[in-house]
Amino acid sequence: MDLGLKGKKALVTGGTKGIGRAIVQTLAAEGADVAFCARNADEVAQSAKDFTALGVRAFGTVLDIGDAAALAAWVDKAATDLGGLDIVVANVSALAIGNDEASWQKTFNVDMMGTVRLVNAAMPWLEKSKAASIVSISSVSGREVDFASGSYGALKAAIIHYTQGLAYHLAGKHIRANSVSPGNTYFPGGVWNQIEHGNPGLYKMALDMNPTGRMGTPQEMANAVVFLTSPAASFITGTNLVVDGALTKGVQL
Repeated sequence: MDLGLKGKKALVTGGTKGIGRAIVQTLAAEGADVAFCARNADEVAQSAKDFTALGVRAFGTVLDIGDAAALAAWVDKAATDLGGLDIVVANVSALAIGNDEASWQKTFNVDMMGTVRLVNAAMPWLEKSKAASIVSISSVSGREVDFASGSYGALKAAIIHYTQGLAYHLAGKHIRANSVSPGNTYFPGGVWNQIEHGNPGLYKMALDMNPTGRMGTPQEMANAVVFLTSPAASFITGTNLVVDGALTKGVQL
């Protein structure tokens, strides 16, 4: 299937590791020009080279999503460099799962407000696009109560609500908005790789809970995200797509 992404302009937060890297790489492989950010300068530089090698323009920037002013400035510069914006993917998470006040503040600032600020900064550019799409990355922890039911789960649920609200209010402007809720996703250096070695009991419990007997891969999550960003999904808006290998048991109505 041709997703219709060739020549589109995409912006992704957190593009050097895990799901974020797979999203940027898949967009680039489909022919979209990409701008991405992350905090590690060496990883940003190497990733930009890797993505450019796929035959598209790729702009990497070192950025802390929690810095509101820097985030807004990056969106404007990236959109200018790309020559517009068609796609915005809010992917970064603070991964703060504690119930202490610091975890709540960090998750609110990075996960929730990082998404809101990204969308607000991108909106003037998206309104000029003929195929505008917003995708936010939530989590199955936003659907069910699990070990991350503190700040992480609550604000991931809020992101789903926020995104569905965007879909309703922006439909008249032909701007689509969807969320993707990944299940447990394993990759070298990732959270579950660390838990596997640091807390093997929790890792085994999480693995045993999935009927497939495994965790997902970044590419499997990216495939869902990139499809939703594309013109091939032109009538899909206001959806929360769960990609979890049947991990969650609740019926999504």
